[in-house]
Parts: sequence; C-alpha cells; structure tokens
Amino acid sequence: MERSVPSFRELLAATRTEIREVTTEEADAARATDGAVVLDIREPDEYEQGAIPGCVHIARGNLESQIENRVTDRDAPLLVVCAGGVRSVFAAKTLDELGYTDVVSVAGGFNKWKDEGRDWRTPQVLTPDQRNRYQRHLLLPEVGVEGQLKLLDAKVLLLGAGGLGSPAALYLAAAGVGTIGIIDMDVVDESNLQRQILHNMDRIGERKVDSAKKTLTAINPDVNVVAYDTRLGADNVMDLLGEYDLVVDGADNFPSRYLLNDAALKTGVPVVHGSIFRFEGQATVFKPHDGPCYRCLIPEPPPADMAPSCAEAGVLGVLPGIIGSIQAVEAIKLILDLGDDLSGRLLAYDSMDQTFRTFTVQRDPACPACSIDPDDLVIAEYDELCMPHPTA
Repeated sequence: MERSVPSFRELLAATRTEIREVTTEEADAARATDGAVVLDIREPDEYEQGAIPGCVHIARGNLESQIENRVTDRDAPLLVVCAGGVRSVFAAKTLDELGYTDVVSVAGGFNKWKDEGRDWRTPQVLTPDQRNRYQRHLLLPEVGVEGQLKLLDAKVLLLGAGGLGSPAALYLAAAGVGTIGIIDMDVVDESNLQRQILHNMDRIGERKVDSAKKTLTAINPDVNVVAYDTRLGADNVMDLLGEYDLVVDGADNFPSRYLLNDAALKTGVPVVHGSIFRFEGQATVFKPHDGPCYRCLIPEPPPADMAPSCAEAGVLGVLPGIIGSIQAVEAIKLILDLGDDLSGRLLAYDSMDQTFRTFTVQRDPACPACSIDPDDLVIAEYDELCMPHPTA
C-alpha cells in the first residue's frame, strides 16, 4: 500500500495541536516572569535587523545542538519566536521532545511584535571578521557571541607594561578586550627583554607604553590601546580608575599597591593582583567591600631586605608569564562573570617544584582601609613605610 505523505499545511496543523501558542501580548507579559527566556530562532541576517531585547538567539538549524548549553534549565518558561510564527511551531515541538517542559510558540512572531510597536532593538553583533577571529570563543557556551560582545565593550587598565603586564596585555588583547589602558613611565631596556615580552630589541630606548601599543595593535586591531606615559600617583589614580571596569596590577613597589588599593575601595573597581619573586609568584583578586583588600592581605610592607626587587634578587624569565596569564584569566572571568574568581583566596605558585597552593584570605574587620566608609579614605602618596593615612 502506498504511504500517504502529509502536506506542509497538514503537518503544521497537526503540530499546532501538540504545542501551545500565545499571542504577542501574552508573550510580552510572560517575558517578565522570573526565569523566562525569549528564544529567537530566526536566521542571523533576520536577527541582526532587529530583535526582542534580552532574547537568546539560536538559528533554527543549530537549535538541537546548542539549546542544552544555552538554556540549561529545562523547566524554564520558553517563548519561541520566529519571523511569522511558523518555524517557532516546529521548534517548540522539538524543544518539547528534548525535555523542555514549559514551551510556547509566539503566534505572529517578531513581525507582528514589531508592527504592534512593542519593544525591540537592533542588536549589537559581531562582524564576519570578528566571528572568524573569535571563533574558538564562540564555540564555548559560557562565552558565545554575548560574552565576546562583553569583552569588546570592556575596559581594562594595566598597571605596568613590564613582566606581569606583558603577558596579561597580550592575552587580553588577543581575547578581544575592547579597551586596554597601560600606565608606565619607563623606557625599554635590554635587561627587560628576558621577561617583558611586549618589547623587542628594536624598541630599546623607546617608551614602554608606546612599544606596548605597537605590539598589541599588531595582534588585534579591534583593541583600543590607551597609553599613559606617566607615574601612577595620588593626583591621577582616581581619574584613571573611573575610566575602567577593572585593573590588572603589575606594580613592582608597595606604595603604588597601597595607593591603588585605596582608590579601588573608593571607586569600587576590582583589582587583579599579581606579584613575583625569584622562582615564586602569587595572584589574587580584590573586589572592593566584597572580600579582603590588599591591606587585609599585607597590613604593612615587609622590611626592604625581606622583599628585594627583581633588579636586586633576580627572577626566572618565564615566571611572570605564568602569573600574568593567570591575571588575564581572572580579568576575563570578572568581565564575563564566569566561575569562581580568586577573591578571598591567594594562589601561590612555586616553579621549582611545580606546585600551586591556595590559601584563604580573610577580610580584616578592623582593616584601616576597607572597614571604614570609602568617603573617609584619603587619597595621598605613600612613603616607604606605607602606613595608613588619617581618615578624612
């Protein structure tokens, strides 16, 4: 017997009996429900012309392969939208078969939504070149297009273009962090090249910030590199931090670290801290008033003979590459709100026996920096003793 093959209209009608449809008015009200997800399944060129704010976009052809990573809660209310309300019917049935328990198709789709004057936006999208450049990021469900756009919008200030700043800057630029500020008043010296990989022999005698900008823009033209050929001081630290989302601290002296800590507490800007000594390094994150600050970790600097500089004690050339790369990871995690950052934890690395150890850092309830009202903190230069300033 010849098998009867249903027509498209018959298949659509049959599928509509198996799924729920809602009007655009009902969908507009339902999207405010806690945990609700508007799922736009149109093709990329359709989506780029306009979309419902806050929607998750997965082209229909990728729905089965991507939905589980993009919408992990199978009980979340799902409002499926296409252009006219046809593709969303079949997509809703597929989602139901995949185990999603609360799925509806929006009748009339985005075209009706837009015609009725409901809220819609032209979404920010990646260019074809950017999609190619950041393809490996886009494959990560935790990053994807939305995460890459966050990186491109982010502003990170690097304190120092030296051993720690070099690897951090290189990886942040390669990752697509849109604005990277670098503050450093030094010049490139041949002795830097053993570890400061932003620079090269041709740049000896050049300002470090200028050398860094050349390297980073050659790696990624998407990145706006802002060079500050100056010393970080009480006269500029507040203005600088006010321009950035977070700071990667590669300072090599205690007065700068304590000054940065005070300014971070006043502005609320997180600091990704790193330090190195001979064969050892450490990294942590200071999130103002949400965990310990730098003065909680080091209430006062050790005597000079206990903490000599790299110029005095030496440093394994590859060591800052490891710690600076960890700082870049932590910065990206903060931008994307991924995983557990190092706030409240100190990660210590020993290259001689290849071990990582993590220590808990408690917030000091009597800390003279973070236990007081930020408005009472005085931004002023520190001497070598770095004792807390009197409150305002």
